[in-house]
Amino acid sequence: MSDLFQPYRLGELTLPNRVVMAPMTRVRAAEGGLATPSMATHYAQRATAGLIVSEGVQPSLIGQSNPGTPGLHTDEQVAAWRPVTDAVHANGGRIFAQLMHGGRVSHPDTTGLQPVGPSAVPAVGEVFTPTGPQPTPTPRALDTAEVPEHADAYARAARRAVDAGFDGVELHGANGYLISQFLSSNANLRTDRYGGSVTNRIRFAVEAVSATAQAVGGSRTGIRLSPGTSFWGVEETEVRALYTELLTELAGLGLAYVHLEATTDEEVLVDLRRAWPGTLIMNPVLPMGPKQTDRAAADHWLGKGADLIAFGRAFIANPDLVERLRTGLPIAPVDEATYYQGGDAGYLTYSAYQHEA
Repeated sequence: MSDLFQPYRLGELTLPNRVVMAPMTRVRAAEGGLATPSMATHYAQRATAGLIVSEGVQPSLIGQSNPGTPGLHTDEQVAAWRPVTDAVHANGGRIFAQLMHGGRVSHPDTTGLQPVGPSAVPAVGEVFTPTGPQPTPTPRALDTAEVPEHADAYARAARRAVDAGFDGVELHGANGYLISQFLSSNANLRTDRYGGSVTNRIRFAVEAVSATAQAVGGSRTGIRLSPGTSFWGVEETEVRALYTELLTELAGLGLAYVHLEATTDEEVLVDLRRAWPGTLIMNPVLPMGPKQTDRAAADHWLGKGADLIAFGRAFIANPDLVERLRTGLPIAPVDEATYYQGGDAGYLTYSAYQHEA
């Protein structure tokens, strides 16, 4: 079994350990979707992770899900990200940008635009807006001719990410956002080549990943997936067949990795590990669920064939998480009230472990 603290070769990068900081929305961006000096400090503080995956970054204005999130679709956004990636690299780290198109999980009050999706089916729940949570609106179903434009949005943002100094990108194909909506059997009611059969439902994901890999190279491209997820009310039929076929289609692209969430039975996840010939990042617990990833969960999945392990919430309150895991130091609890409140409290105010004299 691989050790969590062994180095790992990921594309052209050498990771000093197998700990990945998972993407986590923190809504600290400035107006215009600009990264800030506080964001540079936040990520640099956590640069001992083998790999950092940034918070979700919208690849287009219509792809923005929440207010206060950063983008990678303007020159100003690229310039704002450069101090962030420079700070991470100066501290010896490596960082991928997660490209997140919200699809139907958005609101006109946030973007000024009607959200789009594979079909005119609203998400379940309320979405954040500048004036507070509101019911998710009914999206406009994309015309067949429009779909490739939204797949290409990931590739355009990936080019900007590389220009901004990111080491690569992760497409957010999970948790009920646009790629996940196309994979879904209840958010995607299309009857054209993007809907219906498993082969058609995976088409948008394959086109988005292929365009991105062509734009910046497969070794700089990853994708996050949540097999069987129910986030935002999505449902998926034929989960094992759906994701096995998707991974088979992606296998020839030379991708940096696939990042799986524990959103279905372990038996299915292990089968998907067998189906995927490349690097696997495993997120061992349900995102936003009752448990946080710990050393035991990490070791369990390394034993099941994962190459890298994603830690989410534990990184918020523990910028020195790698050292705490390595030496068995206590993991500090996080103040959930500060997740999305903005400002530096609960963002820059967590410190490394303080040893008693």
